[in-house]
Amino acid sequence: MDPLTALLEGPRAHGAFLLRSVLQPPWSLRIEDEAPLTVVAVVRGDAWLVPDSGTATRLDTGDVAVVRGPEPYLVADDPATPPQAIIRPGQACVTPDGGHLTDLTDLGVRTWGAATDGPTVLLTGTYPAVGEVSRRLLAAVPAVVTFRAEPEPSPLVGLLAAEIERDVPGQEAILDRLLDLLLVTVLREWLDRPAAPAWYRAHGDPVAGHALRLLQDQPDHPWTVAGLATATGVSRAALARRFTEAVGEPPMTYLATWRLALAADLLRQHPDATLGAIARQVGYRSPFALSAAFKREYGRSPQHYRLREPA
Repeated sequence: MDPLTALLEGPRAHGAFLLRSVLQPPWSLRIEDEAPLTVVAVVRGDAWLVPDSGTATRLDTGDVAVVRGPEPYLVADDPATPPQAIIRPGQACVTPDGGHLTDLTDLGVRTWGAATDGPTVLLTGTYPAVGEVSRRLLAAVPAVVTFRAEPEPSPLVGLLAAEIERDVPGQEAILDRLLDLLLVTVLREWLDRPAAPAWYRAHGDPVAGHALRLLQDQPDHPWTVAGLATATGVSRAALARRFTEAVGEPPMTYLATWRLALAADLLRQHPDATLGAIARQVGYRSPFALSAAFKREYGRSPQHYRLREPA
């Protein structure tokens, strides 16, 4: 399972915060919700996305942006428009002085704004948490990743816009899956650019890519450099050299990090699973070996990590 697939497989969006905003210029929203990941799509009109540290990005109709938190940012009709509202953790919305918001109100199912016929319509999807496997991918992407509607718009924007206003049984699950697909579409397009991280581009290398897929798909196998070289059909020296050049680290170093990231996600996704079962699943001979390696990597025991206790 490669890291991009892992972003969809677990943890997926589950009851993600989804909102349709209908806005009338001048408008400006300051986002301080500390969410690790947010998807913003422009259904109608245009908008500016302005990180606190970084370059302002203009979004036109059909464009999608993925914003990596938790740093604050501004979404506005113009970068110079003062904020009308501040979005805080838990999606609490207040005026800049902390008062009750009156300019922007509830307009219906998952819809919010100043008027139902406003010229700008945005869709916002917020992920409250991401797993350690996903974090490896997200750490490599810039604070804002943009998918342009030109030359080929994503049909997912229109589909999400049509579904977000529906209030029927099972609708949250449909919206979560559409949000996941839109997120991965944007990230996959960015990963096809030259700026993609080395370990992702390495999938195209016939030797390093084959070795990467073996490690990702079979983390429970007792891999050694010699065994991996045999499986890829090259010498140990050739494998070590090609893998390190392509990925940026030796194969066994990559495997150790990958196994621990998988273990971290399994600890939280399966709270009833024993440490021994998780250890076997990710390639450790005993729960004690996993626990020792886990504490070195994350600064806390697997049990404390599962309970979300700080390091």
